[in-house]
Amino acid sequence: MDKTSKSKNLKKESKKENKENKENVGSSESQITIFSNRIKHLTEHLKSNKKDHNTRRGLMKLVGKRKKLLSYVKNKSNERYESIIKSLGLRR
Repeated sequence: MDKTSKSKNLKKESKKENKENKENVGSSESQITIFSNRIKHLTEHLKSNKKDHNTRRGLMKLVGKRKKLLSYVKNKSNERYESIIKSLGLRR
């Protein structure tokens, strides 16, 4: 299985997990879930490929995007923010 098909499978799985209805796929919560799954995948990849600096850069970009989305959700609704943090097991 190549790199692109793995990332597509991760996206599909995370969309299925977070899909409440078909209209809500692009919501902040679902995007945070997708980013978190990709971050976990890239972290595992970097454990075995320590010199892969391009992947490390992509990982840092994803972490920044997720952080911005989390701060957006926190500003909008603290309850939604807390539920996302608990469901994903993020440390905050």
